[in-house]
Amino acid sequence: MGLVPSDLTSLGQRNSGFYEHRRSSVVLNLPGLEVFPGDLLVSDGAADYLCHPLLLLNSESKKPRWPFSKRGVGKDKQKHISDLENCLSSVKITSFRGYDFYGLKDKTWDEVLETHHKLPTDQLDLKKQQEAVWELFTSECTYFLDHLLVLKMIFMNTLKYLQTREYLLDVDLWRLFANLEELTQTSLGFVNSLFGIIKDYVDASEISSSLDFISVLTKYFRGSLCQSHQTYCLNYSAAIFYLESLRQRDDFGIYLKWCEQNEQCRRLHLPELLVAPLQRLTRYPLLLKNIWKRSMDSAEKIMIYSIKEKVEKSIRDLEGKVKWLDNFQKFRYLQEIIVWPPLWDRDKRFFIPECLKHIFKEHMAENILSPTNRHLLYEGKLTLAESTRFLDVYLFLFNDFLLVTKTKRNKKKLGGSDPGLMCPSLTPELQAVIKEGGSCTVLDQPIPLDRLVVKSIEPLHVSVFGLRNAFLIQHENRYRQCIAAFLLQAQTENIKKTWMAQITTAISCFTKSQETKKISLFTLPAESSEI
Repeated sequence: MGLVPSDLTSLGQRNSGFYEHRRSSVVLNLPGLEVFPGDLLVSDGAADYLCHPLLLLNSESKKPRWPFSKRGVGKDKQKHISDLENCLSSVKITSFRGYDFYGLKDKTWDEVLETHHKLPTDQLDLKKQQEAVWELFTSECTYFLDHLLVLKMIFMNTLKYLQTREYLLDVDLWRLFANLEELTQTSLGFVNSLFGIIKDYVDASEISSSLDFISVLTKYFRGSLCQSHQTYCLNYSAAIFYLESLRQRDDFGIYLKWCEQNEQCRRLHLPELLVAPLQRLTRYPLLLKNIWKRSMDSAEKIMIYSIKEKVEKSIRDLEGKVKWLDNFQKFRYLQEIIVWPPLWDRDKRFFIPECLKHIFKEHMAENILSPTNRHLLYEGKLTLAESTRFLDVYLFLFNDFLLVTKTKRNKKKLGGSDPGLMCPSLTPELQAVIKEGGSCTVLDQPIPLDRLVVKSIEPLHVSVFGLRNAFLIQHENRYRQCIAAFLLQAQTENIKKTWMAQITTAISCFTKSQETKKISLFTLPAESSEI
């Protein structure tokens, strides 16, 4: 939704307290893509965002989620809660009525003209245009006063105040509110500018005077208004996920309840307020289209239409950036949770002397999971039938290969990850593995989709082994010889059919893309010779 240097190398480092047994690195390169990491965040703090603990799992100094995690400190906890409540009782929220435009957000255009003894224009089309501009202004007033200002003054400023008093120190303001300060200032500037041109119009003595709104729309919609919303929207899903993890804490719950009970929240809860900028950004094109439809001057219509197109393009770009960021975050976590055993551990047939093992460590297997041009299409847990046992496995289907891993849970839960650092797009199964400090160990080499064969297994062939909903995955080499086979069991027949359909579709898409590349390679020499 964005988000930062164009090349991010070696972002993954050793994660003390999370996975001490392995080191990973990310080499990020996006050749030929329309969305680049350098475009993702437009604010000055862009680089800090990608290097934020939300994306970097190896936060060296993790603070406890609750300062009283040990037994025998119940009295200290009660005293801490009591002190927090007393501190909150001393917080004073400034009234929002001091803004000049506060009393206008619920008025109609006719009421404003009547109040200022301004005669409405005789031109019906011009009046409709003025009403459309007024709708943009009043809706921006509501957005600023009832959402952004509430978030800033009641929630964010209160949290800042508490942190100056040594409460909730480990709560990250950026992860909750992102660039709310910038967003609030931009919206305030936009409201004041619209208020200024409206005030000049209603105060003017000339009947023929008009609203000079084009310059204001151009300044803000071609300037920082869309950019600041993009930055905020890109952090939104992570902020909601972080908020859910904070709700589990008693101290944060007291702060949240105190804020939401403020009358200026109008019974809105924090999640409902946090989503407001996303809703506002998507509403701008509709408001601009309404002004465009009611404008009669051709030059004016062209200008308004181009501004509307600019905003719509910004929204489309945001959708691409949100998908890119989500994919990037997810691959970062996959690189941490997936363990690539060395060849001699994976297959006991191969003997590698200790003095030669360093040769096989030069190529980092983790780079296979670089998010560049690679997408995770489907994933889930299945059961693998081995000669003497059933094994819980987790499969990752990418757009170019299939990866079979076995899940390993740490029953002692050592090194579990802070839920606030979890990627929202991870499946519940993977989140459970991460929380328990577990991992997914690769069973065999990745299976390229053009070397993969999937076959359904009839129940009568495997019922004697106690298998149900079974299917077979074969890994073939370039000579079409089977070099590996996995007999898998799904929980239900529908899950089996879904897996087979997903794999079949992925193989088809990959084959078509490879054929397209071959055709382009064959046509390239002819084009070069003509040049």
